[in-house]
Amino acid sequence: MPQARLEVNDQLGLRMVEISKEPFVIGRRVTSDLNLPSGEVSRDHAEIVTVNGAYELRDTGSRYGTFVNGEEVKKHRLVHGDQIKLGRSGGAELVFLASDAPVDNRSASTIGAMHQVAVLLEGLRALSSGKVLDDVLSLVMDSAIAVSGAERGFIMLAGEDEQLEFKLGRSRDRTTLPGSRFETSQKIPEQVFRTGKSRIEADLLEGDLADQHLGTVALGIRNVLCVPLQLVRYVESADSTTEERRIGVLYLDSREKGTLMTDETRATLDTLAAEAAVAIDNAQLYRDALEKSRLDQEMATAAQIQQALLPTRSRAGAFFDAAAEMMACRSIGGDFFEYMDLPDGRFGFALGDVAGKGPPAALLGALMQGNLAAQTDSASGPADALSHANTALVHRAIESRFVTLFYAVLAPEGELTFCNAGHNPPFLVSADGIKRLETGGMPLGLFAGAPLEEETVRMAPGDFLVTFSDGVSEALNPEGEEFEDARILESIEGAAGRDAQSQLEHLFSSVNTFTAGAVQNDDVTVLVVSYRGQDSSETI
Repeated sequence: MPQARLEVNDQLGLRMVEISKEPFVIGRRVTSDLNLPSGEVSRDHAEIVTVNGAYELRDTGSRYGTFVNGEEVKKHRLVHGDQIKLGRSGGAELVFLASDAPVDNRSASTIGAMHQVAVLLEGLRALSSGKVLDDVLSLVMDSAIAVSGAERGFIMLAGEDEQLEFKLGRSRDRTTLPGSRFETSQKIPEQVFRTGKSRIEADLLEGDLADQHLGTVALGIRNVLCVPLQLVRYVESADSTTEERRIGVLYLDSREKGTLMTDETRATLDTLAAEAAVAIDNAQLYRDALEKSRLDQEMATAAQIQQALLPTRSRAGAFFDAAAEMMACRSIGGDFFEYMDLPDGRFGFALGDVAGKGPPAALLGALMQGNLAAQTDSASGPADALSHANTALVHRAIESRFVTLFYAVLAPEGELTFCNAGHNPPFLVSADGIKRLETGGMPLGLFAGAPLEEETVRMAPGDFLVTFSDGVSEALNPEGEEFEDARILESIEGAAGRDAQSQLEHLFSSVNTFTAGAVQNDDVTVLVVSYRGQDSSETI
């Protein structure tokens, strides 16, 4: 019996493989005698054995079937020139050669066309890993037109709402067609996408089909071929499960008389479409990854800018020391703090919290920082400064955006004048006890002319003020419990010293211990100011 061979044409290209052992196992498993890595080839797909001196092909329980000369088979006695297809869409195509005799012209033509497609698919894989989506779509379209002989083609991809969206149109001369819509009837592509089955129509200008596709016929189109772009991804597991998802359709048509797109062409394009779906999906993932990388870089830059807009974390003067820290929930946050050295020698400081998170809150926070800094020199006091800031914010009419803000001014002799615009009341810690600073009014940005009040208290050397955002009091542990004000007080009382930096570090440490790996749900900001007294040499 002569040595039989298989002429193999798949994603690895065209090659000749001898049937050198029995059984000769074909499948996706790497230990197979003929390893075919296509998505529609099962791990143990088929085998070839000898029966009474002849070769017999047997399907071994494949998922997508084994076909010989277009017919699905479970067992088939092979003869020279038999065309074998593994998988419904031609995951791999083989020609059985029992001798050195030539294969009939039709088989040779099909193999030649498939070889060209295989080379093109290699280009698709290279593009999908290193180029953007438009390049992949163009190559898919040009390949399909070249194989089919169509005059033009379109690719439509499914959007998030599972509706087809026009992506690209190309002509036979590899020119991108103008426009951004599908200039023919959408009935065929929508049906193909819905059913997942290819559709071929020949000579639409003749017969009953003309009435069903008036929009297409009006353009003089005779031949139409539309195939689904169906993504099949294998999940390596004990039962070799697959994930199938239609991502769009490939549509081709022609106005030339005659059937340009035969069933043979359709089989070739089914293979191209299956591989193209993977390439397009990879290209979309690559594009999304590039976009995410760009956004990540922009967010990192925004975070750097936000940190640059904040003052230095620590500030020391003749009669005070201050320390602050802002830990954003995301890359950038809506909390902010500010220090101001006033012309009369007083020290101003503020902590604000913008409603919301992320870039919008960060932008509004930066706006409020600048606005507050502009008001402090001319305002008569904290309440006046925040009133002007409120007016500016209301006039901008930013929907659903408001700011809670605590602003205070500390004089060298220890007088602390403050205004609390809807912010968490800070803790003023003195030898006489703890006082909450609540005097003020509503958050800024809600109503024009909202009344704001201020209050003056006196600080003695060693007294300190702990200001914080609600991200501190509402920090959650893994069980969903909030940190709450009581634990802030415990942290204050448990700190080793009464200077600002010691209090800041101890409070942050207490919050981190409490949350213990839970996801941060809000920006966390703390500002501590300690009063030293007018004698700068005094040690606390």
